[in-house]
Amino acid sequence: MTPDISAARRLVVKIGSALLVDPAGGLRRDWLAGLAADVAAAKARGADVILVSSGSIALGRRALGLPAGALTLDQSQAAAAVGQIRLARAYEEVLAPHALTAGQVLVTLEDTEDRRRYLNSRATLQTLLALGVVPIVNENDTVATDEIRFGDNDRLAAQIAVTVGADQLVLLSDVDGFYSANPKLDAGARRFDIVERITAEIEAMAGDPLSGLSKGGMKTKLLAAKTAVAGGCALAITEGSVMRPLAALAAGAAATWFLAEGTPQLARKRWIAAMKPRGEVRLDAGAVAALGQGRSLLAAGVTAVGGSFGRGDPVAILGPGGGTLAKGLVRYSAAEARAIAGKRSGDIAAILGYAGRGPVVHRDDMAI
Repeated sequence: MTPDISAARRLVVKIGSALLVDPAGGLRRDWLAGLAADVAAAKARGADVILVSSGSIALGRRALGLPAGALTLDQSQAAAAVGQIRLARAYEEVLAPHALTAGQVLVTLEDTEDRRRYLNSRATLQTLLALGVVPIVNENDTVATDEIRFGDNDRLAAQIAVTVGADQLVLLSDVDGFYSANPKLDAGARRFDIVERITAEIEAMAGDPLSGLSKGGMKTKLLAAKTAVAGGCALAITEGSVMRPLAALAAGAAATWFLAEGTPQLARKRWIAAMKPRGEVRLDAGAVAALGQGRSLLAAGVTAVGGSFGRGDPVAILGPGGGTLAKGLVRYSAAEARAIAGKRSGDIAAILGYAGRGPVVHRDDMAI
């Protein structure tokens, strides 16, 4: 069954340079205003929305008068520095009439591979969404080098979708879906409405980018789809140049949907369950009962802490007799956890000397 974008609870939308910027390097402001109206409509339905947007280098190279053709790394980083300001301002201006606040989030591949930086990025995005902000995410091209780059925003969008537990990701593209061959070169190419599973045969059908502005072709979109669906997020590829592209998709515009493998919550818990614990926390009977009711693990219910672990590491959660009840991602280091074990949440700040991070293990970060 085709997913319904109108039913998305948390939606990530990727916007490519070829949609946002015209061939001369100018911003397509009318198109962007239409997208903002789509975002406002989704927010009005109660959905969280994150935009992963290209365009900073394209906008910056025009402002700097850089020549056509390939740019050096230094030129690309300089263009990004100038263009990122223009890109953020453009989103701020089109969202403001809808009483929506834009927030800029710049990341690199390293931010998702380093656990502490990943947790910080996730916490920032979750807080922005809780405050009603529309995060505008882009790769931090001003500092990223080839070794620490995603290289395209398709994969970045998929990583962001998994990070925030999105249930749908839409890649606004210059084609209206995934085809059996390149439709611009093969008149007999067939578009898939739904891809239930990404097979070797499907992967062999992927082509290369045709746009002069976009870096991502179907190969990168398939890589993005693999990441998204494994994280419980359905992914759509649809033609984005039309006005109000998300409204068009909701109305039945041509698209290819890659179906999710379960839900974001289930995928996250499977991921946690497969991790090797770096320590353990033992609980009293009251905490065991609370976990059975779907609650988070509070410091007051912890009787002992074992091992050496840092914030965000996986730990085994043991019952009073030592049997493993669950695994979870802990919000405190081992030393912090030992210091607050058995203490009330209201006492944590006084014990640690700074505000605590809530539960020892949040229920969303726990696989029972």
